[in-house]
Amino acid sequence: MPQLSPTASPDQTQRANTTEISIRGEWVRVPAVAIGGKNLVVTGRWVKVAWIQSEDWLETELEDPETCVEELIRRRKTGLRADVFTFAQKPPSSTRRYAYPIDPDSIAVAYVPSFREWWEHLPQETRKNVRRAQKRGVEVTVRQFTDELVRGIVEVNNESPVRQGRRFPHFGKSFQEVKRDYSSFLDRSDFICANHGTEIIGIIKVVYRGDVASILQLLVKLGHQDKRPANALLAKAMETCANKGISCVTYGRFNYGNKGGNSLLEFKIRHGFQEVLVPRYYVPLTVRGAAWRKLKLYRGLMGILPGGIIAVGLKSRLLWNSAKSVISRCSSTPEQPKCNRQMERSSPPAGSSTHAQPSRR
Repeated sequence: MPQLSPTASPDQTQRANTTEISIRGEWVRVPAVAIGGKNLVVTGRWVKVAWIQSEDWLETELEDPETCVEELIRRRKTGLRADVFTFAQKPPSSTRRYAYPIDPDSIAVAYVPSFREWWEHLPQETRKNVRRAQKRGVEVTVRQFTDELVRGIVEVNNESPVRQGRRFPHFGKSFQEVKRDYSSFLDRSDFICANHGTEIIGIIKVVYRGDVASILQLLVKLGHQDKRPANALLAKAMETCANKGISCVTYGRFNYGNKGGNSLLEFKIRHGFQEVLVPRYYVPLTVRGAAWRKLKLYRGLMGILPGGIIAVGLKSRLLWNSAKSVISRCSSTPEQPKCNRQMERSSPPAGSSTHAQPSRR
């Protein structure tokens, strides 16, 4: 699910309150309401889907879904329109608890009884990569969330507008925008940085959720990948979790629909992550919502199209973005971060502005 702002603005009408959520790197305001001890938000154009705010990062899961369903139906009369309500159990729980319609989420989970046990079960090449990082001058430490750290993250973001063959939504963000993006859950998060000399070349943010830790972001500079900072960062994250007595670590999705194998999946497997199918429930609230669920449109194109077609599309996107990157480098006006472009167009210079998924993770 998209990362959400922890604050909400109350609406003075009888309609729902609102809150801001981040969708593909942009902050937007959506209807929201507190039900059953959780904040629910509603997104979607043709089918309105209600889901739990920051569900992937909460310490507890929903305890009374029936109350949420009843309240959502009742609130349709006061302006909060939702066609479907979806929620999931907290990883690594895989035993179904409710009778609602279900379609499991594929979650990447690593078990860390101790750092030594996790380490000894890694492939030899993975362990070598961690040692290579040390030999090539990479220093990995847990850091406080300071302005200096934010400036380092801005530099990592602005290294390239394209990552993993697709547009990188955080490229060109201003200092304040990046600080806002990373300010969630500060009271139960660790920021682990990889430095080469004084330069930050990688960052991993870990959010602690009681007996589970979840990796919110892992990002490294592409120009330093030969130093294996990603391997060193993940090893340090596992060591930190083990020292805190946390034996279960999640890292986003394991399989993304019918996308098939990719470099990120291979990276997760090489670091001890495996697939755990966590129950996700889809509760229709209207006839439109029932049709949407029956047709499984919540899976998106990645979950509907055949794997062969997806592979062709991904390859075409990669070639297109690579071609644009080459054209940009050959241009007499090299591409700059958008914050710089905005400043150059303004006279006097404009100040930075703060940008105002449910899609499955």
